[in-house]
Amino acid sequence: MLNIFTLANGRLFQEEIESLEELSKFRPIWVDLESPTIEEKRWIKQYYGLSIPEDAMDEDIEESARFYEEDNGELHIRSDFFQHSDEDSDTMRVAFILKGGLLFSIRRDELAQFRLLRLRARRQPYYVRDEKDVLLQLLDIDVEYSADIIEGIYDRLDKFSKQVLGSEMSDDAAGVVLSGIAVEEDLNGRIRRNLMDTRRAVSFLMRIKLLNEQQNDEGRQILRDIDSLDGHTGFVFDKLNFLMDATVGFININQNRIIKIFSVASVAMLPPTLIASIYGMNFQYMPELSQTWGYPYALCLMVASAVVPMWYFRRRGWLK
Repeated sequence: MLNIFTLANGRLFQEEIESLEELSKFRPIWVDLESPTIEEKRWIKQYYGLSIPEDAMDEDIEESARFYEEDNGELHIRSDFFQHSDEDSDTMRVAFILKGGLLFSIRRDELAQFRLLRLRARRQPYYVRDEKDVLLQLLDIDVEYSADIIEGIYDRLDKFSKQVLGSEMSDDAAGVVLSGIAVEEDLNGRIRRNLMDTRRAVSFLMRIKLLNEQQNDEGRQILRDIDSLDGHTGFVFDKLNFLMDATVGFININQNRIIKIFSVASVAMLPPTLIASIYGMNFQYMPELSQTWGYPYALCLMVASAVVPMWYFRRRGWLK
């Protein structure tokens, strides 16, 4: 899919292109290619003189080769954009190329950040003024999107905290909490990595002195927002570690209770076992045979030897 965006009265308008001839009707500031076909790439090359690299959307490209400038003035930036849903969370690699006052973006699928930019630029006059504003606003919205996800992590961690600290926790409930904590930890790590990538992209734009003074101020504000979010992600990591340690501690307590039951039972049954062993030895005269009350006496003694330790353990509070 090939879309171009033009500015009119400070607002951004979108046009879907279905032929090479339609490109000549507009003077865009932004050309967006979503899963471009070979034919659409050919249109871009014929009309704008831009050859889209084959590895534009590759995920395994070296980190050092994601920001560079060609000899002909083309500026290439590959940045990751976070995408989150209830089923899955991941990052999508988007390739940006700045050439001749135009921004070209190449991506595989639709992204929430792109939808939000189109909505704001269509409703708010002068939200973007040129192609560099479009790129900066996309990076800024990606940071804002990450902040929303971190806020969602805070809400879910509050529920985990109430579940862990609010009442006695069973092993099944602890397993559910540990599974949820693992998911949140992975999500938080992905956000931290995405913020690091966005910081590198903004720093690159500012370092090559491509931006004007106002855009440099916006870039510095984006970097400050990223720094503040880094503190939040660090706190989330600490909170996750605390909840995980607390949950594992409850699991250990439950296991210790089971071990204590076996320990108390084994100690309480030791005297009856000893008495039974003594009465089971081969005496010359069997006590239970030579005495009328031999068996009842032995049984009562075994019961008493078991009850007395249990009474002592209960009095000490070891059976609670």
